Amino acid sequence: MRIGLSSPLAHESAEQWAARMKALGCGAVVFPVDHTAPESVIAAYADAAHREDLLIAEVGIWRNVLARDRAEREAARRYAAGQLRLADEIGARCCVNVSGTWGGPVWDGGYRENYTAECWEAIISYTRELIDEVRPTRTKYSLEPMPWMLPTSPDEYLDLIRDIDREAFGVHLDIINMINTPQRYFFPEVFLRECFDKLGTRILSCHLKDIRLTNDLTFQLKEVPCGEGTFPISEYIALADQADHNMPMIIEHLNTDREYLDSLAYVRSVIEQLG
Repeated sequence: MRIGLSSPLAHESAEQWAARMKALGCGAVVFPVDHTAPESVIAAYADAAHREDLLIAEVGIWRNVLARDRAEREAARRYAAGQLRLADEIGARCCVNVSGTWGGPVWDGGYRENYTAECWEAIISYTRELIDEVRPTRTKYSLEPMPWMLPTSPDEYLDLIRDIDREAFGVHLDIINMINTPQRYFFPEVFLRECFDKLGTRILSCHLKDIRLTNDLTFQLKEVPCGEGTFPISEYIALADQADHNMPMIIEHLNTDREYLDSLAYVRSVIEQLG
């Protein structure tokens, strides 16, 4: 597997960025500029990553392509197409977004309408439309699982793959985002094995973080840096490596460079213990 950071960390040039990631022991990166950057900048970052043997794991979209507001929806879809073209141009493993919010104003929010048949059909229709418009050959479009947005389970992901029916659609795995029941929280090894048994060969990139149950009622989970929760990170890494020796695992959702470096050090210690 190849560890990476969702943050580019502080840097002054593409060459410095790539060299620092390599020196830290990273083997994968999230592409740090979007498709609106000048072509020379995009080329500089892509070339620097390739020179340092850094696998470009992800190009992110992070827009609500199902927004009810027409202007917001159309802008999000233009951006998504641009990002998917960028991912294909630079040979990223995947271009990733959330499926989209159907029922409210928060772009990644949880709403009852997110689970309707109409929302499911909208996800299928739009994903086909996007892939057919861009026709990527070097990357795949994927959806990050969310606690309150489809897909929330490996079975739902398999259903999406079946209904979308496009070769250029693959799996992005964020296990922690799918820990949304006591059963999955208290028996994470069982859920991990289910995910990799069902999705393993289709997984393009993974997010890596930790989780902890709070002492508050009702059932409340808090995302925390790697090593500060209860999730079996060592088993996650082992299963990911078994599925693909080049699997990117991206540490995310931290606030400072120092937090990323501390979390990276913990994960590297886990990797060393696994041999």
